[in-house]
Amino acid sequence: MSCTIDKILTDARTLLERLKEHDTAAESLIDQSAVLHRRVAAMREAGAGCADQVSAGRGRPDPSRLRPHVVLAQENTQIRDLQQENRELWVSLEEHQDALELIMSKYRKQMLQLLEGRKAEDAEPVLKVHQANSVEIESQIDRICEMGEVMRKAVQVDDDQFFKVQEKLAQLELENKELRELLSISKESFEVEREDPPD
Repeated sequence: MSCTIDKILTDARTLLERLKEHDTAAESLIDQSAVLHRRVAAMREAGAGCADQVSAGRGRPDPSRLRPHVVLAQENTQIRDLQQENRELWVSLEEHQDALELIMSKYRKQMLQLLEGRKAEDAEPVLKVHQANSVEIESQIDRICEMGEVMRKAVQVDDDQFFKVQEKLAQLELENKELRELLSISKESFEVEREDPPD
């Protein structure tokens, strides 16, 4: 036989190591998503504080707070990059899952050929090894499915976060426009009062 049990086991171990690397990458993406969520929440608080300060007339607000869309645009780019990375990891995960299924089918075929070629008493230890390996590989397949579900949820969270940021950006731009109009009206009324002093 051209494909030995040792080769199959070596391939399975290599695939397991790659899956562990992808698991680490998925955890890293989840951490990055949490950091992004905290940053957007902080930006929301800063925007709300700036709006309160302007409406209360407590002085001139910081100009950098009047332009949150610049910061939000940078956040949008980071979110898009994370979404793209999530999609690439998802494709890679599916490829590894397909490869694992292929390895398992070849492994089963080889084991059946090996069992048919030997006597019943010789086949028992090999069958035990096969069963032990099957249990381990099935647990790895379950873990791959769990990782896939986590990555699906991460992609969904990223998409939801992106739409929320877009909505917040539109809201802030609208508020900015309204505040500018109010400021313009206020300046015009002030100039009219200066030009026409009371008698």
